[in-house]
Amino acid sequence: MNIEQKTINTVRALAADMVQKANSGHPGAPMGMAPMAYALWMQTMNYDPKQPQWADRDRFVLSNGHASALLYSMLHLTGYDLPMDQLRQFRQWQSMTPGHPEYRHTPGVETTTGPLGQGFSNAVGLAIAETMLAAHFNRPGYEIVDHHTYAFAGDGCLMEGISAEAASLAGTLKLNKLVVLYDDNEISIEGNTDIAFKENVGQRFESYGWRVIRVEDGNQYEQEAQALRSAQESDRPVLIICPTIIGYGSAAKQGTSAAHGEPLGADNLLEAKKALGLGDGSFAVDDDVYLHAAEQVKARSEKARRWQKLFEDYRKDYPELAAEWDEWHSELDLQKLMKEASLWETAGKSEATRSSSGTVLNRLAKIIPNLVGGSADLAPSNKTNISGGGDYSAENRSGRNMHFGVREHAMGAIANGMALHGGLRVFCATFFVFSDYMKAAMRLSAIMQLPVVYVLTHDSIGVGEDGATHQPIEHLAALRATPGMQVFRPCDYTETAWAWITALTSHAPSSLVLTRQNLPQYQSKVEDIERGAYVLSASRGEAKALLMASGSEVSIAMEAQKQLREEGIETSVISVPSMEVFLRQSSDYQNEVMPADNRRRVAVEAGATMPWYRFVGLDGKVIGLDRYGASAPQEVLYREFGLTAQSLIDAVKSL
Repeated sequence: MNIEQKTINTVRALAADMVQKANSGHPGAPMGMAPMAYALWMQTMNYDPKQPQWADRDRFVLSNGHASALLYSMLHLTGYDLPMDQLRQFRQWQSMTPGHPEYRHTPGVETTTGPLGQGFSNAVGLAIAETMLAAHFNRPGYEIVDHHTYAFAGDGCLMEGISAEAASLAGTLKLNKLVVLYDDNEISIEGNTDIAFKENVGQRFESYGWRVIRVEDGNQYEQEAQALRSAQESDRPVLIICPTIIGYGSAAKQGTSAAHGEPLGADNLLEAKKALGLGDGSFAVDDDVYLHAAEQVKARSEKARRWQKLFEDYRKDYPELAAEWDEWHSELDLQKLMKEASLWETAGKSEATRSSSGTVLNRLAKIIPNLVGGSADLAPSNKTNISGGGDYSAENRSGRNMHFGVREHAMGAIANGMALHGGLRVFCATFFVFSDYMKAAMRLSAIMQLPVVYVLTHDSIGVGEDGATHQPIEHLAALRATPGMQVFRPCDYTETAWAWITALTSHAPSSLVLTRQNLPQYQSKVEDIERGAYVLSASRGEAKALLMASGSEVSIAMEAQKQLREEGIETSVISVPSMEVFLRQSSDYQNEVMPADNRRRVAVEAGATMPWYRFVGLDGKVIGLDRYGASAPQEVLYREFGLTAQSLIDAVKSL
């Protein structure tokens, strides 16, 4: 057995050992995909384990994240800071080797994968980002952005609809530095894939505009290495179909669904190691395997050393571009943004917060040149077009406006990939009700703490005549319940501007929930707004009750306050543009805004009432919608559903 095959078989054994010791996991895919991993990691991909964040490294995405034992084995053998002890702690509490790969958790892991197809779509975003940065920074003789994005994907990834959305867009955009290796093992948890998946995958991808390379035997790493070399010269994205055998080496389980998601068993594992020509020790790696891996890595990391020298020369010859590179890869200066006087200039007239957002976006785009993004075919309605930014396409990699098409699911995951790449500030947009289609990607944004900005317009029954299907009800509650997601529902231009700035300077994803209908403007101070909730209109004397609202319903609370005052009942109106930001404030400030001794509290919001009870308590009242909407003009809907000043007045009096 030559050293190449021994290394591949060692990877197989390590993965199986990890699953066996943890008594849970997926040994089959890693054992079948080991030759693919060898061909990519040892013979193709450029990376430097000593500099995991080297800017021009090739990116690798394990879309079928359940095969994580394969990735951890490769990271260990190639010299990343992942010692053998961590492989032994696979799937255990506080280990660096969780059941599915997690970004920021394990050195060398580029994205959090697990929900099938998300990683595939992240890879499309990573490839898009590479082209954008290359178009802006590269100069003749200085290709400082010149790398590929590689992804492994399984049958399950390609069954998921999100992959179809992302692949279609990737083909349209001719992302020629995107290469996906398809682990075609024809096995799913329930049995052979024929029970649900008989399509010709190659023909499907060819119809998307991809180049398809078919490997005859996925167990032969030389064939996969040759396919990868051929992929380097492609003028479009490449799918390499690799027929593999799940659980290869285990005579008892290979080629069956039994190899997918359970340990091989102690006896079967010993037999597999024997069949693979290895000893019977657990977590055993011979010195010659380590030495061979080190030699391959040295060749793979050579580009990193050349790149460092190249960039030093680039900095001398193009100092302004180099300074811009540094700025694009640094955090935004919050104080600088806050001081931009033009950002706070309002028209002073009633307008929808989607329109306010469009104004703010374009003002920010002038001072943040790497602010890019787009909509799911709704930019005119979402107000998310960057004026003069150009349209990103296969012909124009410098465009700042993305056209994702009607593909919300893939859009969210692609935006995650663009943000993961580094160097860009990313937003995406759709109608709020369609955030359901993006929920999995938004959840992963929150898990990874990626500062993606989700612009979500048409936020309520204010959509009006489009009816219940287009009127979000439960969506605010769902996003607010998502750990790590910042939700902003501003009531006017100033709150909208603050929401944008906070979103762009945060280490977290943000959802900007914006109206279709016009709203009045208030003269709030930014220093009040930036705490997430504040007294917008104080009582004259002792407040008999507190009126709370967000977004479009703030104006209803203001009208109720006015009418109650005429009746001699004083109230305070509290605007709550972000519950998450407010809950991060000190208890003293929270008590200042919502005095603990005043339990007469009424909240109003055009959505599910549940989130507000943490503020009004059991003694207070929430006026909202715990039912779906209807088709009618928005003013009729607000009246018929009781979202009126009179409803607040009646609630205050009842308290």
